[in-house]
Amino acid sequence: MTSRSICLLDDNLSVLRATRRLLKSAGWEAETFDDPTAFVDHIHTHQPTVAVIDMLMPVMNGLEVQSRIHHISPSTRVIILTSTDDPAVETNALVAGAFGFFCKPVDPERFLAKIEAALNGQ
Repeated sequence: MTSRSICLLDDNLSVLRATRRLLKSAGWEAETFDDPTAFVDHIHTHQPTVAVIDMLMPVMNGLEVQSRIHHISPSTRVIILTSTDDPAVETNALVAGAFGFFCKPVDPERFLAKIEAALNGQ
Protein backbone atom coordinates (compact mmCIF):
# COMPACT_ATOMS: atom_id res chain seq x y z
CA MET A 1 0.00 0.00 0.00
CA THR A 2 1.12 3.56 -0.57
CA SER A 3 1.84 6.04 2.19
CA ARG A 4 -1.59 7.60 1.58
CA SER A 5 -3.76 4.51 1.51
CA ILE A 6 -7.38 3.98 2.50
CA CYS A 7 -9.01 0.75 3.65
CA LEU A 8 -12.75 0.22 4.07
CA LEU A 9 -14.37 -2.36 6.36
CA ASP A 10 -18.12 -3.01 6.30
CA ASP A 11 -20.03 -6.29 6.29
CA ASN A 12 -22.62 -4.73 3.94
CA LEU A 13 -21.32 -5.14 0.38
CA SER A 14 -23.58 -2.43 -1.06
CA VAL A 15 -22.23 0.08 1.48
CA LEU A 16 -18.67 -0.97 0.61
CA ARG A 17 -19.32 -0.41 -3.10
CA ALA A 18 -21.04 2.94 -2.54
CA THR A 19 -18.29 4.21 -0.23
CA ARG A 20 -15.60 3.06 -2.65
CA ARG A 21 -17.38 4.88 -5.52
CA LEU A 22 -17.64 8.04 -3.42
CA LEU A 23 -13.91 7.93 -2.67
CA LYS A 24 -13.12 7.20 -6.33
CA SER A 25 -15.18 10.27 -7.35
CA ALA A 26 -12.74 12.32 -5.26
CA GLY A 27 -9.73 10.65 -6.89
CA TRP A 28 -8.88 8.09 -4.20
CA GLU A 29 -8.67 4.33 -4.41
CA ALA A 30 -9.60 2.17 -1.43
CA GLU A 31 -9.08 -1.45 -0.57
CA THR A 32 -12.29 -3.05 0.71
CA PHE A 33 -12.97 -5.74 3.30
CA ASP A 34 -16.22 -7.31 4.49
CA ASP A 35 -14.63 -9.50 7.17
CA PRO A 36 -13.16 -7.91 10.34
CA THR A 37 -10.69 -10.77 10.89
CA ALA A 38 -9.27 -10.51 7.35
CA PHE A 39 -9.10 -6.74 7.77
CA VAL A 40 -7.12 -6.98 11.02
CA ASP A 41 -4.79 -9.52 9.39
CA HIS A 42 -4.25 -7.03 6.55
CA ILE A 43 -3.38 -4.26 9.02
CA HIS A 44 -0.51 -6.42 10.32
CA THR A 45 1.25 -6.26 6.94
CA HIS A 46 -0.11 -2.98 5.54
CA GLN A 47 -0.50 0.08 7.66
CA PRO A 48 -3.00 2.28 5.84
CA THR A 49 -3.17 6.00 6.41
CA VAL A 50 -6.94 5.84 6.89
CA ALA A 51 -9.29 3.02 7.91
CA VAL A 52 -13.02 3.56 7.51
CA ILE A 53 -14.85 0.98 9.58
CA ASP A 54 -18.41 -0.02 10.38
CA MET A 55 -19.54 -0.42 13.98
CA LEU A 56 -21.98 -3.36 13.86
CA MET A 57 -20.40 -6.46 12.34
CA PRO A 58 -20.28 -10.18 13.13
CA VAL A 59 -17.21 -11.68 14.81
CA MET A 60 -16.02 -8.34 16.26
CA ASN A 61 -17.58 -4.90 16.47
CA GLY A 62 -16.07 -1.65 15.28
CA LEU A 63 -14.74 -0.69 18.71
CA GLU A 64 -12.82 -3.98 18.90
CA VAL A 65 -11.45 -3.45 15.38
CA GLN A 66 -10.52 0.12 16.26
CA SER A 67 -8.66 -1.05 19.36
CA ARG A 68 -6.70 -3.61 17.32
CA ILE A 69 -5.84 -1.03 14.67
CA HIS A 70 -4.48 1.35 17.30
CA HIS A 71 -2.39 -1.47 18.77
CA ILE A 72 -1.04 -2.71 15.42
CA SER A 73 -0.79 0.57 13.49
CA PRO A 74 -1.06 3.56 15.84
CA SER A 75 -0.58 6.08 13.01
CA THR A 76 -3.65 4.84 11.09
CA ARG A 77 -6.50 7.30 11.40
CA VAL A 78 -9.82 5.55 12.04
CA ILE A 79 -13.09 6.97 10.75
CA ILE A 80 -16.30 5.27 11.81
CA LEU A 81 -19.08 5.03 9.20
CA THR A 82 -22.09 3.31 10.74
CA SER A 83 -25.85 3.10 10.93
CA THR A 84 -25.60 3.23 14.74
CA ASP A 85 -26.95 6.64 15.68
CA ASP A 86 -26.15 6.25 19.37
CA PRO A 87 -24.38 9.15 21.13
CA ALA A 88 -22.76 6.72 23.60
CA VAL A 89 -21.24 4.67 20.76
CA GLU A 90 -19.97 7.85 19.11
CA THR A 91 -18.47 9.07 22.39
CA ASN A 92 -16.79 5.70 23.03
CA ALA A 93 -15.30 5.67 19.52
CA LEU A 94 -14.00 9.23 19.77
CA VAL A 95 -12.59 8.71 23.27
CA ALA A 96 -10.84 5.57 21.94
CA GLY A 97 -9.15 7.73 19.32
CA ALA A 98 -11.42 7.75 16.26
CA PHE A 99 -10.54 10.59 13.90
CA GLY A 100 -14.18 10.94 12.84
CA PHE A 101 -17.64 9.45 13.27
CA PHE A 102 -20.35 9.46 10.58
CA CYS A 103 -23.84 7.99 10.52
CA LYS A 104 -25.23 6.46 7.33
CA PRO A 105 -26.37 7.88 5.05
CA VAL A 106 -23.32 10.11 5.09
CA ASP A 107 -23.09 13.74 3.96
CA PRO A 108 -20.63 13.24 1.07
CA GLU A 109 -18.95 16.65 1.37
CA ARG A 110 -18.32 16.35 5.12
CA PHE A 111 -17.15 12.76 4.76
CA LEU A 112 -14.72 13.53 1.92
CA ALA A 113 -13.39 16.57 3.80
CA LYS A 114 -12.66 14.34 6.80
CA ILE A 115 -10.93 11.77 4.58
CA GLU A 116 -8.81 14.56 3.06
CA ALA A 117 -7.88 15.84 6.53
CA ALA A 118 -7.00 12.33 7.67
CA LEU A 119 -4.84 11.67 4.61
CA ASN A 120 -3.02 14.97 5.12
CA GLY A 121 -2.51 14.50 8.85
CA GLN A 122 -4.63 17.50 9.83
